[in-house]
Amino acid sequence: MSGAGWNVPAAVVRLGCRLPAPLLSLHAVAGLELARRLKWLTPPPELDGYSFAITLEDLGLRSGFQVRRGAFRPRWDRSPCELELGARSADLLALMREETDADTLFFQRRLRISGDTELGLIVKNWLDAAPRPAWLQRLGAAR
Repeated sequence: MSGAGWNVPAAVVRLGCRLPAPLLSLHAVAGLELARRLKWLTPPPELDGYSFAITLEDLGLRSGFQVRRGAFRPRWDRSPCELELGARSADLLALMREETDADTLFFQRRLRISGDTELGLIVKNWLDAAPRPAWLQRLGAAR
């Protein structure tokens, strides 16, 4: 599944843009918190107090969250965050499965990063170093 090969109908994107921010953020944070509690994803202390947003550009979905005392917490509005990341769903999945890296996606203009540059570098290095659970690798092999 390449980033360029998966097209989402425009109606789905329009619907995604209209979903309430808390609904999207709660789902994203639930996944992040589950990963944290299972010790798959532990945010470094440098991220504490900062807000983040991840946008699945092909779906029109934006999830905002922040890190507080080492835990992920939802953001209740669509206001700008200190760091915003955006990409197509397939590209983010490839990044999570280590099929590609953030630098490659960024320089191919398939990963959009805006906001605090230093914070972005901390997040990039953290995610590059984070071990991936075995089931995530099998997910890629099942295609």
